[in-house]
Amino acid sequence: MKTPLRGPSEDTGRIDIVYLWVNDADPVWLSKRHSAYAAWACQNGEELAVFGNVAGRYRDNSELLFNLRALELFFPDHGHVYIVTDGQTPAWLQPSSQVTLVDHRTLLPPASPKVFDSGHIESYLHHIPGLSERFIYLNDDVFFGQKVNPAWWFEGRLKVFLEPVSATHPKSLHPGETALVNASIKSGRWLTERYPHYLHLPQVYSHTPRAMRKSIMHELEHLAQDWFAQVRSTVFRSWRIPPIVPDLAPRWMVQMGYAEQQVLNPLYINTGDAQAAQQFDALSQNFGNLPFFCINDTCDEAAGDDPRLLRIAQTLEKLLPCPSSFERAGNCRKAA
Repeated sequence: MKTPLRGPSEDTGRIDIVYLWVNDADPVWLSKRHSAYAAWACQNGEELAVFGNVAGRYRDNSELLFNLRALELFFPDHGHVYIVTDGQTPAWLQPSSQVTLVDHRTLLPPASPKVFDSGHIESYLHHIPGLSERFIYLNDDVFFGQKVNPAWWFEGRLKVFLEPVSATHPKSLHPGETALVNASIKSGRWLTERYPHYLHLPQVYSHTPRAMRKSIMHELEHLAQDWFAQVRSTVFRSWRIPPIVPDLAPRWMVQMGYAEQQVLNPLYINTGDAQAAQQFDALSQNFGNLPFFCINDTCDEAAGDDPRLLRIAQTLEKLLPCPSSFERAGNCRKAA
């Protein structure tokens, strides 16, 4: 493992925040992605998961900028912020002792190829140097929507969240299923083999902030070494190798008594959905009273000036107009 970036001293009393972020408009990164996919597809043409390499998976709609505004508004007592990225820096980011950019290369082994599968990268998050025992991991499109009560998230058992509607699962992993469904199938098998009284629930887990403990993830990594090794072999998302953090981690934590699950119906916006306008209206009407919400870019290969995509930043600008301390003075919102 390479020498890691220097981070703040570990403090079990604080709750750190971890984001994954990429600037898809960076021509250097875009060239790397295209080259990597061409090489990967030659050997793994049938492996790509549903939506595994569409532009919407990587597109930057200024979510991270507004996510940090929401973080500062709703959780001002958060700990250190880590932004995990592929050697990139948001142009608007103000250098600060409160935030650390973590290059993939400091987490992945030196011989690792360039990785474009978030499931691979997030399998290393608990190895971030200096990361506190308690942390919350967010994709940049998952936002806090009301004041955060750390005790609710962490005291006693961690909170994890199931979707209210059961998913229809095929009997085996399937190329036409989403990563979450395939992850649920594999989690069920893995847990059933190890825990005779395990009962698998048919719901998948919601796109939410993920309250985590570093020591628990190290324990799971030790138990599921084979699965971790498989995930860490991916370059692009493979339907045969579902991610660990979105499904196995919460199911296993519940099985072990480390977490309790709740069934919530959080606001989930699909930008490509016919009902997206109504979903954004619901966000505007309920902002400040939502534990969290997700704005999922499902416009796939739409152009960056597509009105459905522009609505993301336009709505968030109205809800979160005040720049955070993470932004450079005079920041231009549209800067990458």
